[in-house]
Amino acid sequence: MAERLLLANPAKGCRLPKLEKREMKILPEDKIGPYLAEAERRGLLAAFYLELTTGLRQGELLALLWTDLDVENMTISVSKQVNRLNGELVVSQPKTPNSIRKLAIPQRAMELLVEEHSKHPHSPHLFVSPKTGTMFDPDSFRHTHEKILKAIGAEHIRFHDLRHTFATLSLKYGVDVKTLSGALGHYDAGFTLSTYTHATEGMKRSAADTIGSVISQTM
Repeated sequence: MAERLLLANPAKGCRLPKLEKREMKILPEDKIGPYLAEAERRGLLAAFYLELTTGLRQGELLALLWTDLDVENMTISVSKQVNRLNGELVVSQPKTPNSIRKLAIPQRAMELLVEEHSKHPHSPHLFVSPKTGTMFDPDSFRHTHEKILKAIGAEHIRFHDLRHTFATLSLKYGVDVKTLSGALGHYDAGFTLSTYTHATEGMKRSAADTIGSVISQTM
């Protein structure tokens, strides 16, 4: 229409389908301990511990290299992702600039990553497949996640729901939305808020109670 090739917009007046929000699932807090214990039994504690404390996308997690870890400052640099395309593992840049980020990680996560690297010091990859000795295949990693859930008797959730678990727990225990948005690689805090409305309701109640207490003390 801008170039005057069309007299009218054929899409004008179309009725958009109703946007249906999928119910968000997370790993229950009482299942996190058993989940990590089962991951440790399989020799994969470092990977799953890092996932639950950073909320990385699966492709970002498995693309991490040893050089992405800054031991001294306890950070990891996220700048790539791995996917399976046409039967081959392909490493590429994330789809959006916001996904390229540096994350602070807990002391325990850093220790586990150093320990993990000591098992295969000559590999550039942070997480190495025990079967192939090379980069972990995303499908294989996802299947391992499903086996862990089954082993501990937990309800089935997608691997991506571990990212939701991280975000929900972060909000529940006081991490501010802007900080969380940056950690998740979202383009703005508003998107994070709309995605995790279920978790922010508790924060609103806590904020209301806090300010109410402050004002009451002045009376």
